[in-house]
Amino acid sequence: MDLSLLRAFVTLAAHRNYGRAARDLSVTQPTLTKQIQSLEARAGGRLFHRGRHGATLTDLGVLLLPDAHDLLRRADALSARMAGMANGALGRLAVGFGLSSIDLAPRAVALFRRRHPQVSVTLDDMSSQAQIEGLETGELDVGFVRLPVGDEWEHLTIGTDRLALAVSERHGPPPSTAADLPGWAATHGVIRLAAARGPGLDRQIDRLHAAVGVRPDVVQEAHDLQTVLALVAAGIGVAFVPAGAARIAPPTVTITPIDHPAAVWRIGVAWNGARRTAVIRNFLEVVREVCAV
Repeated sequence: MDLSLLRAFVTLAAHRNYGRAARDLSVTQPTLTKQIQSLEARAGGRLFHRGRHGATLTDLGVLLLPDAHDLLRRADALSARMAGMANGALGRLAVGFGLSSIDLAPRAVALFRRRHPQVSVTLDDMSSQAQIEGLETGELDVGFVRLPVGDEWEHLTIGTDRLALAVSERHGPPPSTAADLPGWAATHGVIRLAAARGPGLDRQIDRLHAAVGVRPDVVQEAHDLQTVLALVAAGIGVAFVPAGAARIAPPTVTITPIDHPAAVWRIGVAWNGARRTAVIRNFLEVVREVCAV
């Protein structure tokens, strides 16, 4: 069905005058007449009486009008949805984030939701490795990950994070320099996040230990960062954590960044360039604004 014929029909039915309907449709009156005639041929009868009082619907026209209105309404709604999907106002967005973006990612998602309320957004906490796997399968659209990532991924660098010492009041002050770490760590048990939960963080800690000569005595493992910090607060031991953990640490836990090159890493947003949709593009604009990059 040619929707332009139905639109000509409902417009003429509303105006009851060929001249006014033609102007409303931005067509000539002869063009409108041909459109109505074409629709009448498909309908199998006349749709309008044309006389001194303009164009009035025939019985056949009265029967057709509600269906024509319904079809045009649904077609216009579909057109609006397609336009929304094209410009990113509609759709879905799956976002992953890790320990280093535990504050930044939710803020970016919150701002994005306010600006694009018709986009369905999910936000999941997972390691960088799990996020890359999610990007590969299409489970994720965007990931806040530890850099570098493979050349197959597009990415935006948004900042850095570094390792820090998490200590409670029971442990006394942390060492003032990285050079003092080996001796200090030798007298404190260490609580460590399970490698499977944060493999990138685990490797970063190992690099720092190798660089400064720390041989930690791991007294307990935990499977989430909040538990690590809770155990530190309880005096069970100290921990090497991302500096960003200060935002979620209990009041009795002090987070002290470690000043050493091996303690620093870059963080960024990664996505599959082949799947970059308008929704992803709009989200990246929000991320740039939140991070001012």
